[in-house]
Amino acid sequence: MSTQDKPYKEIAPRLAGLRDAVGFSPDDLAAKVGVTAADVLRYESGEVEIPVSYLTDVARECRVDLTALISGGDAHLQDFTIVRKGQGLSVQRRKDYDYWNLASRFTNRRMEPFIVRVPAKDESELNFNYHRGQEFIYILEGRMEVRLGDKVHVLEPGDSMYFSSRIPHALRGLDGADAVFLDVIS
Repeated sequence: MSTQDKPYKEIAPRLAGLRDAVGFSPDDLAAKVGVTAADVLRYESGEVEIPVSYLTDVARECRVDLTALISGGDAHLQDFTIVRKGQGLSVQRRKDYDYWNLASRFTNRRMEPFIVRVPAKDESELNFNYHRGQEFIYILEGRMEVRLGDKVHVLEPGDSMYFSSRIPHALRGLDGADAVFLDVIS
């Protein structure tokens, strides 16, 4: 696989450089974003996928725009931004989900809106994630299973869910099809 197939290989050095630029040790950053120092170093190594929630937390703590971490460019718009259908910034940093950031050109965001596509998968393939903040999901296409801890919820188009992102959560499309949803992380 090329570096383009593994975007986290491009993001990792930006993470390490940012941490160094703001003067945080791995332990300092870990304490600020709620992970271990080993996690910080693993994400900076370029050898593992980096959760978007981790990128969001690092951007917030280091006072940089998430766009700078993901793309290496800066957001410049301050009044508004329009993203046309299919034109969000692709954040394909995990094999589990495809993310498109819908506000990447807007600076000083207080939330991160994404369109996310989650494939259908077997229950044994679920990957649980948790992070600081809150999350809002609104289903656009398909049916999706959302696991919050040991509870299972099935959402259909038009359904929404708001939850604490600290609860371990995992998602999968149902009925052999992808699910597409609006995801807002704060």
